Amino acid sequence: MSAPYAEVIGDPIAQSKSPAIHGYWIGRLGLAADYRACHVTADQLADYLAARRADPHWRGCNVTMPHKQAVMPLLDRLDPLAERVGAVNTVVRGEQGELAGYNTDVPGFLEPLRPLLAKQHLFRMARIIGTGGAARAIVVALAAEGLVLVLAGRDPAKARALLDTLDPGGEHHAVDLAHFADPTDFAFDDRAGCLDLIVNASPLGMGGQPPLLFDLSHAPPGSVVYDIVTHPLDTPLLQAARAAGFRTIDGLSMLIGQAAVAFEHFFGQLPPRDDDDAALRALLTA
Repeated sequence: MSAPYAEVIGDPIAQSKSPAIHGYWIGRLGLAADYRACHVTADQLADYLAARRADPHWRGCNVTMPHKQAVMPLLDRLDPLAERVGAVNTVVRGEQGELAGYNTDVPGFLEPLRPLLAKQHLFRMARIIGTGGAARAIVVALAAEGLVLVLAGRDPAKARALLDTLDPGGEHHAVDLAHFADPTDFAFDDRAGCLDLIVNASPLGMGGQPPLLFDLSHAPPGSVVYDIVTHPLDTPLLQAARAAGFRTIDGLSMLIGQAAVAFEHFFGQLPPRDDDDAALRALLTA
């Protein structure tokens, strides 16, 4: 009898760390299960889902670029959070072959911030770089946690439209990406009791991509700097932020966090995270 399995799909897919993450957890739990990577192009997406829908051993898939929005009309049901974000990164097969779409990027992104968000603050603000699929999830996540957002993109009109769509009642701001590139002499007021985040939700700074131009004079004292890029893991932004005394969060935090939620959907068990993911991180960065 075949073992249950899940997959990650995308184009390209070779760079995905998901098989290593899920494979590690499957091994730790001793499950008779598998997790694979499957290269699926845009024109293969519908046929892929139709074939997997008929396979009772297939538990679902994680969805990476460029399919997070294209997959949505091919599903039978959308979780309300995925519908709100407008992107699906996890597809789960039901017992009758019905397909449900979820967004685990939101809880994955928020996971390392939970201890901070549990505190009371006089004011919460996040400066977010990027207007793509990951930025959509991050805008929804942080708006729901009561943060005022400053969203920076190459096209400020796109950033404005994104904010108006995802959190129409919020008093958020859209700016040109170049706004954060030049130094500022702005005198930040007393940040005691405030929460300030700097989030790179773009591919800038990733291997093979242009650098992210962000001058740290735009980061208020006490800011937490969070970069979702995973290649390289220690990005120039994180290195500069750490050297300037800011607390940092790397892209593996979000990647492992979102995978943990997906794993439970696929295999019906919580992944083993008793060591705060230290062994898994060592495996992924070896």
